[in-house]
Parts: sequence; structure tokens; C-alpha cells
Amino acid sequence: MPDFRRLFVPGGSYFFTVNLLERSGNRLLVDNMDALREAVRKTKQERPFRIDAFVVLPEHMHMMLTLPPGDADFSSRIRAIKIRFNRAIPATERRSETRVNNGEPGIWQRRFWEHLIRDERDFERHFDYVHYNPVKHGHSLIVADWPHSTFHRCVASGLYPRDWAGGDVTELEIGE
Repeated sequence: MPDFRRLFVPGGSYFFTVNLLERSGNRLLVDNMDALREAVRKTKQERPFRIDAFVVLPEHMHMMLTLPPGDADFSSRIRAIKIRFNRAIPATERRSETRVNNGEPGIWQRRFWEHLIRDERDFERHFDYVHYNPVKHGHSLIVADWPHSTFHRCVASGLYPRDWAGGDVTELEIGE
């Protein structure tokens, strides 16, 4: 069994990637945005956190979250979002025999990828990565055209110009 090492920092900011199990051609997340928004809203209400950046693509999502002081339990928050989303949509996914025997849904990959944000520069790089991701994956030609992103909130608050990354992206330091 793999030994996953996670850094638990109370009040820390984290970057997450959460993937659907079946990624190819899957539109489950964007086709069920209301259910996903409600899952995030209820989880945030039950286990508070700040959403720094968020983007939902058809088959995966990236989030940057900051936990409250004294709290390092990001895993229960991600798990709660996934469970609430599972329960909110019809169970039509294909499940392996192992998942059926274990009572597991077949929507999500079992694990998620997490990165502790270490400093302001690291925060900025991941913040930009989250917002540029729809362009990177070919879902839109410019960042502002993708509707399922906190980019629009960032434009409204003055953090980004509306045409951010609309031209030459070679200057951006974007990467996982």
C-alpha cells in the first residue's frame, strides 16, 4: 500500500486537484454545477474554509482553500464535498466489482492531489494556474470565457483585468 505523506498545517492554504474516475469525454461536473455548488456550500457551512480560487472543468476541478486558524483537516472537507455531490445526482455511473463490494460510488478517483501553499509566490503561481486551466485544457480560448471559475469574482474585485492571459501566455509561470 502506498505511503501518502500529507502536510497538515493549521490555518494553511492548500491547492487541490480532484478528478472524476472516468475522465475521457465525461461532463459530469459541469452538467451538474448546481449540485456541486450546493455540496461545496453545505460543506463550507459545516466545516468552514475560505475559497481562494476554484475552477470546475468537465471531469476535474482545482481548488485553493484556506483553513481556519487551528484547523488542518482538509481531507474531511474534500471527502464531504465528494459525498454530497455523489448523493445529489442519480447513480448511473459504471462501478467495478471491487467498488460495488465495498459500497463505493464510481464517480471520483479515490484520492486527490494536494499541495501546501508555502509562500506568497507559490500562492500566486497556483492562483494563476487555477484560473488559466480551462484554456490549458482547450475548454475556452480566453480565461474570461469559462463560466465555472472564480476568475469572474477576481475581475470584479480588481485582482485580474478582464483580458488577463488573453494574449501571450509564455510570460506566465503556470504549472502543477
